[in-house]
Amino acid sequence: MTIYIALLRGINVGKNNRIKMADLKTLLETMGLEKVKTYIQSGNVLFEAKDEALRLSHRLKAEISKTFGFPVPVILRTAEEYKQIIRDCPYSMDSLKVGESIQLAFLAEEPSQEKIDYLRSFDSEPDECFIKGKEVYLLLRQSILDSKLAKQLPKLDVPATVRNWKTVMKLSTMVETI
Repeated sequence: MTIYIALLRGINVGKNNRIKMADLKTLLETMGLEKVKTYIQSGNVLFEAKDEALRLSHRLKAEISKTFGFPVPVILRTAEEYKQIIRDCPYSMDSLKVGESIQLAFLAEEPSQEKIDYLRSFDSEPDECFIKGKEVYLLLRQSILDSKLAKQLPKLDVPATVRNWKTVMKLSTMVETI
């Protein structure tokens, strides 16, 4: 069995695309996934499964759409991938100043080099990014809502979802309890 972290994009934001985490947990359990745990209302789910990631991702998207009536991008990482993602972060929480944050964009696939170069053209004061594989690490010196760099993430043309570093680390500790 493999431990997975599923990151759902765009649910429970405002009044649209509402999914209760208890309902999501029940759905995943009826799909045969084991040890299902959710974290906060923004679509973070941990579980164990026998399926490989690509097949599992397609199943999750299809079942969520069928059950809740709207499509939801689902980005999966194994627990081992997730540990490496944390180790790869070039930024330190200890060095952050007031108002600064680390955000992590999880991508469904690696963007093209052209798209990476485009995003890097916005990698200058005040914000910074580091791109490795299917992750974009953001060091934001202001709110993510005000960041010109963060606003360019959709231009990578791959499904993505962003989590703050506190959430990233909480999910990491939750993996240890499965």
